[in-house]
Amino acid sequence: MIRKYVYGEPFETEAVVEKMEAGPGSEFVGIGQVSLTDGFTFLYQMAEDDIVYGLGEANRGLNKRGYCYISNCTDDPNHTEDKRSLYGAHNFIVISGEKNVGLFFDYPAEITFDIGYTRSDLLMVSSKEANLYLYVIEGESAYDIVKQFRKMIGRSYIPPKFAFGFGQSRWGYRTQEDFFKVAEGYRKNDIPMDMIYMDIDYMQDYKDFTVNEENFPDFPAFVEEMRKQGIRLVPIIDAGVKVEEGYSVYEEGVEKGYFCKREDGSEFVAAVWPGDTHFPDVLNQDARKWFGGKYRFLIDQGIEGFWNDMNEPAIFYSREGMDDLLLTLRKYAGEDVDRIPLQELEKVTGLANAPEDYRRFYHWVDGKRIRHDKVHNLYGYNMTRAAGEAFDEIAEDKRILLFSRSSYIGMHRYGGIWTGDNKSWWSHILLNLKMMPSLNMCGFLYTGADLGGFGADATRDLVLRWMALGVFTPLMRNHAALGTREQEGYQFENVEDFRGIVETRYRLVPYLYSEYMKAALTDDLYFRPLAFVYPEDSFAAGVEDQVMLGDEAMIAPVYTQNAKGRYVYLPERMMLVKFRKDGEYSKEIFEKGHHFVEVALDEVPLFIREGRCIPLVKAAKCVEELDTKSPEMVGFEGAEYVLYEDDGVTKEYEKEGRYRKLRK
Repeated sequence: MIRKYVYGEPFETEAVVEKMEAGPGSEFVGIGQVSLTDGFTFLYQMAEDDIVYGLGEANRGLNKRGYCYISNCTDDPNHTEDKRSLYGAHNFIVISGEKNVGLFFDYPAEITFDIGYTRSDLLMVSSKEANLYLYVIEGESAYDIVKQFRKMIGRSYIPPKFAFGFGQSRWGYRTQEDFFKVAEGYRKNDIPMDMIYMDIDYMQDYKDFTVNEENFPDFPAFVEEMRKQGIRLVPIIDAGVKVEEGYSVYEEGVEKGYFCKREDGSEFVAAVWPGDTHFPDVLNQDARKWFGGKYRFLIDQGIEGFWNDMNEPAIFYSREGMDDLLLTLRKYAGEDVDRIPLQELEKVTGLANAPEDYRRFYHWVDGKRIRHDKVHNLYGYNMTRAAGEAFDEIAEDKRILLFSRSSYIGMHRYGGIWTGDNKSWWSHILLNLKMMPSLNMCGFLYTGADLGGFGADATRDLVLRWMALGVFTPLMRNHAALGTREQEGYQFENVEDFRGIVETRYRLVPYLYSEYMKAALTDDLYFRPLAFVYPEDSFAAGVEDQVMLGDEAMIAPVYTQNAKGRYVYLPERMMLVKFRKDGEYSKEIFEKGHHFVEVALDEVPLFIREGRCIPLVKAAKCVEELDTKSPEMVGFEGAEYVLYEDDGVTKEYEKEGRYRKLRK
């Protein structure tokens, strides 16, 4: 059962697609108290054993209890345990215990989830203004509530099938020769690959919808040459449009009034990679259509996928912020440094993504001017929506790969996400794993992290362990920052170990794609917490470093440096399959309970549930060359598996004949 309450005058985020009547906001909503004394506050008394799921791309554990989280899309790559805001804002939680209830706070500005942080038994959700929709969902279980919510917010984005291949990325690939070198490194070592990602250096002076003609003299021919090798190029698009006379995107946007404005009506100026930029007003329907249409420039040259970045939006500094800093520096020129107040010095480090800047510009929506900070969390969502809506016109029935850094619930219908600029830290492998079911709960199925870590220097063992997790995430991409150690698979010794892990991904693509499509088409989860599948198993509820994949399998990756293996808890009898290089694998039956499982660096472990089986095919250099006609079945004798297959290109997802039964 779902109840909808309205408080004040909410901004229509369009996160929810299911039509339902809203009742007036009240102080009691059936399961908790609401206070409107100082903004909006929701209070719920948690029982001792209550678990709280949700919040999508949030820090810490699968169970969110015990900390404070703030939905406020933030460009911060240092995802340490103390961080309360990350790149996404996903305001859905599920309280699981004697009572099972879901709560969605449809509020696009900063909102705080104090989940037993201030007081261990109290859930407190608060925002500065009481302008929101509150959805209260009751159900038989946490899993039941999630499925109700998923139906309420609409079908998850479905990418093309090639997007389930492996992709290599690095900030610093600049020229055609750089990309050919990466392709050669993988193809020469027989490591499968479907995508190479293009970071900001492919552009002319970091200008959106341009290509550096000196480095790419015939871009369409270059795209076609890579396609002949089975590789698709996936360029980045940033949120900021460079301020430059003669640059058509800039000039059109100014002429049509499609950029975000200051209070005085002039275009807001923020410095990002190109220098001074304007932000397209993607919350404005006309501006959104205009900006989305610009993707045609690259699609017409053969591009079939994009990743949207810097769309929190990230700001290095604003013109106002820099002017204020310069005034301060002039004021204290010639002074002893110890006479300068510390708070004045902090202005230097506080320029980037300053809250003051988000209060300096405005959107124009449905005839009303709205200050950005009041709708801040919707920017990345609507930038990706702009592209997704445009693709329906530009590419008609063809699927285009699309994912974003910043997001809000609702964007899941238009694209996937990657979890942003992480680090080459072992703790971030575990954080990657814990985020996956939470993101699925909020509708984001096409998800993944920067395997090997984006910032800092990776080690061989870390990359191998992280890739072994990435085998199972829908988005499997190795990505690293400029200036860090090169971490392409062929850069390390014993390259056959990397080949074996990536080949395992390709051998499993029919199964992974099938489970993804089933989840998307039925508003279900691809990754599930153990407690969703084993609700009567009290121990399973506390397991956070193992997750269920589809209906057949469980993953339990190794995420500790120098570990020879790991402890696992099996809620039922399972078969451990360890995939190795050269297409080999071992099988071993483990009974229900606790076990230590040895996992070598070149192995990918997967547990198959009793009575289940999965399809396995021979690896190929890219997804479109996989032969799926007669897969080998791995698992328990007599088990059946229903395989979903389609052409992987068009949107005819539910055409008859998409399913076939396979038997072990």
